[in-house]
Formats: sequence, structure tokens, C-alpha cells
Amino acid sequence: MVKQPKEETKMAFTAQDVKTLREKTGVGMMECKKALTEADGDMDRAFEILRERGLAASEKKASRIAAEGAVIAYTDEATKVTVLLEINSETDFVGKNEKFQEFGLNVAKTIAANKPASVEALADLPLVGTDRTVTEGLNDLILVIGENIKIRRFEIVEGDVVTYIHAGGSVGVAVKFETNLTDKAEFTAMGKNIAMQIAAMSPEYLSQDSISADELAKMKSITIDSSLNKPESLPKPILTALFDKAIAENLFSAEDVKAYEENKKSQYLFNFLSKEAVATLASLAVAGKEEYINNKIFSGAVEGRIKKQIKEICLLEQPFVRSDLFDGSVAGYVANVAKTTGSDIKVESFVRLVKGEGLEKREDNFADEVANMVK
Repeated sequence: MVKQPKEETKMAFTAQDVKTLREKTGVGMMECKKALTEADGDMDRAFEILRERGLAASEKKASRIAAEGAVIAYTDEATKVTVLLEINSETDFVGKNEKFQEFGLNVAKTIAANKPASVEALADLPLVGTDRTVTEGLNDLILVIGENIKIRRFEIVEGDVVTYIHAGGSVGVAVKFETNLTDKAEFTAMGKNIAMQIAAMSPEYLSQDSISADELAKMKSITIDSSLNKPESLPKPILTALFDKAIAENLFSAEDVKAYEENKKSQYLFNFLSKEAVATLASLAVAGKEEYINNKIFSGAVEGRIKKQIKEICLLEQPFVRSDLFDGSVAGYVANVAKTTGSDIKVESFVRLVKGEGLEKREDNFADEVANMVK
């Protein structure tokens, strides 16, 4: 009996159809082929199938840690609306992916155009540059890239703003100015220098005037407690009185008494004391807090430390890092640029976003991963 040749099943689509669907969706060739097969060659139905799979993929990956990604900046020059946006992915290299960046830019443009109040309010808005909503576009991207991706947060700043993105999106800064400086290049150069300062030095406030009375009081309280708990940093008269009290009340071991007597004039005295002795001094200092906060020497030392903290956490009081351009504070640099350009310049506010800040980080164990693959 002669075997009849097996009749080939004719596909309802062509290789060109697969290519077209891939170009339209960004999804891999095999996924596109499967979708067209399921849709019996109907391009529109295949497109919907891939969209449905995108939603399913999004739900499946939603619980996976996403703390990488990028901070993206966008400014609408016509409306002077600037957006700083953080989008997270599972791995660092996805943040540099072209499709990821394109999606992020479109989301930022959507925010600039609509000014939503929150990420939740953003979700159902039409995504700029597409026929999808922001959520649908996000699900499409998750299907293409294969990772959990989340729009975490954004800030909207209106007015004369300069942005700076550091290290491919690890830190993003937007600085708002009030100025009549008309030279665009001069303004951008100055603004970038200030933005780089913010990225590098992490100020918490614009100036000391930005710190409320309650926050200053809390800062003072923390500084006092910190000083009392580090007896080696206390003014010498107070420290000597603490040592005398500890010895008089037999709170030191014989070894610590001997170490103190032999090294009390040395700047390295605390290197010779036991941890117990240092802890005893700290306890005595804390117990005498009410007495010490009224001590002129101690209160002067506390005020000095607070001034130092303010210089560290307040942008305008910080030393300007580009000392090759100006030797002085950030406020001094701004004033110098204003003087040399004959203009008025005021730093009004700033926003600083750090990628993944405060999020749980993913820890990869490649040995376990490989072991699971070969099971």
C-alpha cells in the first residue's frame, strides 16, 4: 500500500504578518506567531490577544520586587511645565532599554499635559503618542520586556526650571528659579551647576528659612542627646566633672581609674578606657541633661553643631562644589552669576528623586537560579 503524502496545513497568515504584528507591538516573534495562530490570521484579534496576555503578565509579575529602573525628566517648553518621574523595573539594565525610556517619556508628557493629582489619577489617562491608556501601555511594556514595571511617583514643577539626570537615571533633579536672565545658555549652565550640587550633596531644605521652628527644635533636641551620649565630644570642663563624679562614686573599675590618671592629659584618653567606662560617662551626662543645657560652654557647642548641620542640609548654605567656578556658598555663587550677568536670580525650590529610594532591593542568588534551571 502506497502511503499518501501528508497534506500540509496551510497557515492563515504569512511571515510578513508576523513581522508586522511584532513591529506594532514589540512582542517577540514566537509570541506574535502564537497569537496569529490562535486568531486564525486575524491581525486585529491577534493584537487583542497580545493585549490580554499583557494584562495577565502584569498581574502575574505584580508581586515581584521592582526597585531599579530610572528617573526621567521632561519639560514642555511651551507651557513651562516640568515633570520628574520615577518608573521602577526589576533589573538595572531594563531602565536603559529604549522601549522603557520611550514609555517613560510618553508618561511624563501625559503628566505635563494633564497634571494629574496622583499616580492613581494618571492610570486611566490617554497615553501620549499612543491609542492606549497609561495602564494599558504599561501592561504592553511588561509583556514585551518580561519584568514587573511600576510607575512609582512624579513631581510637577511649573516656571523657569532646569533639570539634571545623573548616571543614566539613578538620580533626577529639577530646580525652579525666579529670574529675568534672558540668556538661555547662561541660565541653563548656571541651573545645571545648581542641579548637580543637589544631586551630589543631597540637601533637605532650600535654606535655613525653610526649616520650621518645630523642626529646628527637634534638631536641637537630637543634637543635645547625641552630644551627651558621646562624652568624648563634650567640652573639657564638663568632661572633667563627669570623670570626677564617676571616680568619687566608685563607678569605674580600678583599671579604668588607672587609665584615666595616666592618660587624662592625652588627646587619645578614650582609647585607653573600657566600653563600660565610656557608657558610664554617657549615663552620667544624660542624667545631668537639665544642668548642662543651661551651661554656656555646652549650649555654645550645641549651637555650633547645629550651624554645621544647617550648612550640610540647606542648599543655599552649602559650600559650592564647583570651586573651580566659585569659592564660597551656593547662595554666593548664585549672587555672583546675577552680578556678572546684570540680572536678578533667585532659587525658589527644588525636587530630588533617587531611583529605588526606600524600596526593598532585589537580591539575586545566581547559584540557586542555575540549580533551579537544571532540576
